Amino acid sequence: MARKHIQSIDIHKGIIVAACIVLLVGGAVSAGWFGMNWEQFNRWWPFQKPQSVQIQTPTDRISLVSEESVIIDVVENVSPSVVTIGIQQTRSTGDIFEFNPFDPFSPFRKRPGSTEEIEQDIGSGFIISEDGLIVTNKHVVSAADAAYRVITKDDKTYDVQKVYRDPDNDLAIIKINPSGQKLKPVAMGDSSQIKVGQMAIAIGTALGEFRNTVTVGVVSGVGRGITAGSPFEGGAEQLDNVIQTDAAINPGNSGGPLLNSAGQVIGVNTAVSASGENIGFALPINVVKDAVDTFNATGQFNRPYMGVEYRMISRQMAILNEIPEGAYIANVVSGSPAYDAGIQADDIITKIDGSRLTTDKDLAHVISRKKVGDTVSVAIWRNGKELTISVRLGTQQ
Repeated sequence: MARKHIQSIDIHKGIIVAACIVLLVGGAVSAGWFGMNWEQFNRWWPFQKPQSVQIQTPTDRISLVSEESVIIDVVENVSPSVVTIGIQQTRSTGDIFEFNPFDPFSPFRKRPGSTEEIEQDIGSGFIISEDGLIVTNKHVVSAADAAYRVITKDDKTYDVQKVYRDPDNDLAIIKINPSGQKLKPVAMGDSSQIKVGQMAIAIGTALGEFRNTVTVGVVSGVGRGITAGSPFEGGAEQLDNVIQTDAAINPGNSGGPLLNSAGQVIGVNTAVSASGENIGFALPINVVKDAVDTFNATGQFNRPYMGVEYRMISRQMAILNEIPEGAYIANVVSGSPAYDAGIQADDIITKIDGSRLTTDKDLAHVISRKKVGDTVSVAIWRNGKELTISVRLGTQQ
């Protein structure tokens, strides 16, 4: 019995000693004695939890919130500068002929047509000056006999006083009178710096019904060629070098801004592909900036002007007649830049600044890419010889 009692005492002493050692080590680590800390202690502790259970959700959440904040900031800053464009127009229906089988003497009767007042939101635009200049698409305001109105985000309505249409691009500037109130113009970016894949934000009146609709996507492509028109007003034209985006653009968005993540306008929403989904197009803002500069300087959209009447000679016609392909000059306008430079009727213009003229790339197409005041080198075929003439482009009066 005495031996067992002694062994029990020894066991108790051992437990007490072990507990004291653990307490001393824990206190030393917590106090930082000898440069020790719990992080170093965990490195060799065999029972620590596996590292794979760490979750990176907070980082992902921060990234998501940051992107949402960018979009929200852009929309809040730019929306006051985006407007809805409506049309007020009188439309008449033709006379209606009715057939009455019970009247043998006059079975056909003409009933006069009726007129109706149309008032509808048809497009979008954005403010470019405090005094009421607004950019939109030309096809949005193409009806010369209609009255247009502008509705701002705060539901104020203004009558459009004047419409200036660009003859070469699907652009128009409309003028309203803000009655002494200073409007908030947009900030214009640089479309030459656009990169495929960058964020694109569109704002406008989708379907001519849902004002201040915001859609988000990316720039899907640049340098595209399209045919643009309006489902409300009709008409279409070929446009080159436009921006493609998957940000949803619907009828009614036409004329609204396409924005980058800095809230700068990089394009004017113009068209949507009828044969695909999530394929929209916008005119580059640099085209708009050039047109606006010209407008501000002259009060109108001046287009480069050479002053010739011509007919394009196709490749097949050129081969059959043993003449070069190009623009056959039928007449030269007296006093025009072409007249002053010495271009004559029966000349064939084959190149402009080294760019060969074809039926797909005719004279008007090449000249429209120039500016008023540019001097161009014109290659001419005359009486079997090629000449080069310099022409300084003017503006049509």
